[in-house]
Amino acid sequence: MLKILHRLIGITGKYKTRIRASYITSFIKGIMMKIPLMLSFLIISLFMNGNMDKMKCLYLGIAVFASVILEAVFEHITNVLQSGAGYMVFADMRIRLGDHLRKLPMGYFTEGNIGKISTVLSTDMVFIEENCMGVLSELVSFITSQTIMVIMMFVMDLRIGILSLLFVGAFILVGNLMLKSTLKHSKIKQECSESLTEEVLDFAEGIGIIKSYNMLGDKSKKLTDEFEKSCRESIKFEVDYTPWARALNLTFGIGTSVVFALCAYLYYIGSINNIYMVGMALFIFDLFVAIKSYYSQMARLTVTEASLNRIEEVFAAEELKDEGMAVFEEKSEKLNADLTLPSNDLHPEIEYDDVSFGYTDKEVLKNISFKINKGEMTALVGPSGGGKSTIASLLARLWDIESGSIKVKGKDIKDVKLGSLMDQISMVFQRVYLFQDTVYNNIAIGRPNAAREEVEEAAKKARCYDFIMQLPNGFDTVIGEGGASLSGGEQQRISIARCILKDAPIVILDEATASVDADNERAIQEAISELCRNKTLMVIAHRLKTVKDADQILVISDGRIVEKGNHDSLMDKNGVYAHMVSLQTSA
Repeated sequence: MLKILHRLIGITGKYKTRIRASYITSFIKGIMMKIPLMLSFLIISLFMNGNMDKMKCLYLGIAVFASVILEAVFEHITNVLQSGAGYMVFADMRIRLGDHLRKLPMGYFTEGNIGKISTVLSTDMVFIEENCMGVLSELVSFITSQTIMVIMMFVMDLRIGILSLLFVGAFILVGNLMLKSTLKHSKIKQECSESLTEEVLDFAEGIGIIKSYNMLGDKSKKLTDEFEKSCRESIKFEVDYTPWARALNLTFGIGTSVVFALCAYLYYIGSINNIYMVGMALFIFDLFVAIKSYYSQMARLTVTEASLNRIEEVFAAEELKDEGMAVFEEKSEKLNADLTLPSNDLHPEIEYDDVSFGYTDKEVLKNISFKINKGEMTALVGPSGGGKSTIASLLARLWDIESGSIKVKGKDIKDVKLGSLMDQISMVFQRVYLFQDTVYNNIAIGRPNAAREEVEEAAKKARCYDFIMQLPNGFDTVIGEGGASLSGGEQQRISIARCILKDAPIVILDEATASVDADNERAIQEAISELCRNKTLMVIAHRLKTVKDADQILVISDGRIVEKGNHDSLMDKNGVYAHMVSLQTSA
C-alpha cells in the first residue's frame, strides 16, 4: 500500500509541498480525534476518585469542546491542502496529456488506442481525483490514531499493550494478503473498462453503417458481450474482495473481544483497578477502528494502481522528436525569435530524398524521391493503398520517416519546430471534421487572431458565406459535433474557408469533390481555386481529369514511384498512367 501512496505522491508535481504539508495537519487531526476519549477517561477517573470540582469540570469540558473544534478546523485545512490540490493536479495533468497527444504520431491513434485515451480521461483520472487524493490525509490520521491507541494500551498495562500490538500485526498480515489478491482483479477490471469504452465508441461512430447494412443484431451482440464481460469482472472483483473484507471484520471483532477479555481477567485477578477497567470499556470499541478503516481503503487503492499504470502507459508513448524546438529553446534567449523556415528560392519548395516508411512491421513506402518547386502543382495518382496519402501525411509529420529526408525550403522538417512547419502547410481532405462550436470559431481555427472581417472574407472566397447567413444565427450558429448538422459539401467548404484564412504557402489537397453532388462540386471547385492561387500544391488525385494541367504527375504503386512526368509525356509512354486514363475515360 505504501508503494501505491508513493506513486500517488509522485504524480503531484509542483503541488507536492501542499500534499506533504497536509500530512502535518492530518497528523494533528489524528491526535485531536483521540483527545476527547483521553479527556473522558480523565474525567471518569477524577469522578471515581472524588477529585472532581467545578473548575476542573469546566476546564475539561472546554478542552473537550476545543479538541472537537480543532479536529474540524484541521480537517478543513487538510481538505483544502490535499483534496483541493488533487483537482489542480489532474487539471494540469489533463493539459499535459493534451499536449502529449498533440505530439504523438498518427499511428498511435490508429492502433486501437482511442478507447484507452478515453478511459484515462473519463474514468481513471476522475476516479483518482475524486476517490484517492483525499485518502492520503485520511491514512495519516488513521496511522496516528492507531499509534495513540496502542500507546494507551501500554499505559494501561504492558500485557494489554503487547496483545493489542499483536492484533495490529494480524491486521497488517490480512491487509497485505488482500492487497496482493485484489491488485490482479483490479487490473483486469480496468482492462474491461477500456475494452468496453472502445466498443461503445466504435458502435456510436458506426451506427449509420450498422443500420444501413442491418447489422444491429451482430454489433449489438458484440456490445452486449462487452457489457456482460465488464459486469462479470466487476462481480469477480467484489467476490474476491468480500472474503478479505470479512476477514478484516473478523480480525476486528476477535481482536476487540480478546483484548477486552484479557482486561476483564486482569481486573478479576486484581492486576488493574476499576478505573482502568472503566477506561478500557471506553477505549475498547475504538481500539482497532483506525487500522480497520486504513485497510478498508484497499479496494479504492488497488483500482488506483491499475489506473496509474494506464495513465503512465499513455504518457510513455513516444512523441515525435521535435529537434527544431530543441534548437529554438537553446537559442531563444539570444535570438528572442521563433525558428522559422527560411525563404530561399535556390532550393525546391519541397524535396523528398530516398524516403522509406512503414507502419509497425509493414513497409509502405520504398525509396521515394522527388522535388516540387515553388508555385508548382504535383499530383499523386495510382491505385488505392499504393501510398499516396502516406506521402502527403509525412510532409506534415503526422508520422516520422525511417530513412531518407524530407525538406521544405531547403530545411529538413525534423530540424524545424512542428508549429513552424504546420504554419507553412494547409491540408484539405475528403473526410472533414468540424468541432461542436460556432461556424465562426470553426473557420477561425485557421488563424485565431484574425479579425471578423477576415473570417467572413474567407467564407466568401470558399463559397460558403451565403449558406452560413441562412443558418439560424449566421456565423454564431453552433453546429453539431463532426459537422453533423451540415451536408458533406457544406462541411467541405467550411474546411476550405479555414485553410484560406490560414493562407499557408503549401497546400495538400486530397481531391475534395470526389464524393459530393454536382451543385456542391462546382462551389467547392471555385473555393479550391481561391485556396490554391499562388500556392505550392501537392494533390492526391482520384479523378485523373483534374490533374491534366499539373506540372508534375507521380504514379504511385506498391509504395514506389513507377512513373513521373506531366500528362503529355506520360501519355506518350503508354504505361501505367496512360492505362489508368484509358480505363477512366471508357468508364
